[in-house]
Amino acid sequence: MLDLKLVRENPEIVRQNIRNKFQDHKLPLVDQVLELDVRHRAAITEADGLRASRNTLSKQIGALMAQGKKAEAEAVKSQVNANAERLAALEELEDDLNGQIKDIMMVIPNIIAPSVPIGKDDSENVEVQRYGEPVVPDFEIPYHTEIMERLAGIDLDSARKVAGNGFYYLMGDVARLHSAVISYARDFMIDRGFTYCIPPFMIRSQVVTGVMSFAEMDAMMYKVEGEDLFLIGTSEHSMIGKFIDSMLDEADLPYTLTSYSPCFRKEKGAHGVEERGVYRIHQFEKQEMIVVCRPEDSPAWYDRLWGNTVDFFRTLDIPVRTLECCSGDLADLKVKSVDVEAWSPRQRKYFEVGSCSNLGDAQARRLQIRVRGEGGKYFAHTLNNTCVAPPRMLIAFLENNLRADGTVRIPAALRPYMGGKEMIG
Repeated sequence: MLDLKLVRENPEIVRQNIRNKFQDHKLPLVDQVLELDVRHRAAITEADGLRASRNTLSKQIGALMAQGKKAEAEAVKSQVNANAERLAALEELEDDLNGQIKDIMMVIPNIIAPSVPIGKDDSENVEVQRYGEPVVPDFEIPYHTEIMERLAGIDLDSARKVAGNGFYYLMGDVARLHSAVISYARDFMIDRGFTYCIPPFMIRSQVVTGVMSFAEMDAMMYKVEGEDLFLIGTSEHSMIGKFIDSMLDEADLPYTLTSYSPCFRKEKGAHGVEERGVYRIHQFEKQEMIVVCRPEDSPAWYDRLWGNTVDFFRTLDIPVRTLECCSGDLADLKVKSVDVEAWSPRQRKYFEVGSCSNLGDAQARRLQIRVRGEGGKYFAHTLNNTCVAPPRMLIAFLENNLRADGTVRIPAALRPYMGGKEMIG
């Protein structure tokens, strides 16, 4: 959510940002919020004047009564009562206008960073850099579920009967591999100085609307029937929510946290849910990174976060690339975002396995996460990044470590979490 002062003083910057995100239908919102702001400030000014006059008139009543001027005192009392009625109406108007302003401000997108490439959708995202040499072996790479099935590691048919499409049973060495990757990611992030955390897997609506846009919420979140609770789509939601209504000491920044959680997503939209695969599913697990920091530090943390994911995948011998998200592909709260994509030898292309985002102070404004520093109080900046999210990551792992004989090599970094095994199959 933007600072209303920014919209008031630089409306054209806000309008151009909306155009850059190809959301022209939101352009009228700028004029609407400015008009509401004028009315809101006028109501506040009038109300403040009435509160000030109330004290003056009360003193006048006392003085008139002391002088025996009862009729004049009663006239002033009538004025006080009329002012009180007007003040009550103004206070109600203030609340109403403030609510309307907030509703609009929650929809106006955050100002993107100047370095973000301008483009309509993810087809115009820009490759930044590649890490590791993508290899296509001289033998055929089966579809990832076929690899898992040959390892007796997945049962989609039973999961479909139990829960429907978008769910799975992982078993045997594939299930162990899944858990090993998560455990390795946890220790990898702890070794990089992050504090390990297991958060709540459900959050209240106040937190949901604080960490994401309404469009994202509708497309992603599962609501618990009859309760003000939603299943998290990523642990970023509850991890940022941890700081709601907080006044943080600047000396304690940054907060660097790595969190494990299951994730639940509707995956509502054009992509749908694969019946055969585990790339886009309703339930998965993830190791996440969260940073709460000073505004001036967030660009450096942004680079460190996505760098952690690249390093993690490279320790597992998986080639990756970074892809800068263009303006039209950025969610409304994001200032800047980069996807980390892994190489798929079967498809001979890269596919997304993680995303790193700098949200500026957008989440902090919505959740009232403030910092007390030497120069005064200000809103913190928040960032998040995926370290790893199996089973999607397992697709890249199995394809890049598959051998011609059908066995799967276990890289050295992962062997301690697989009981010392050097291969499965």
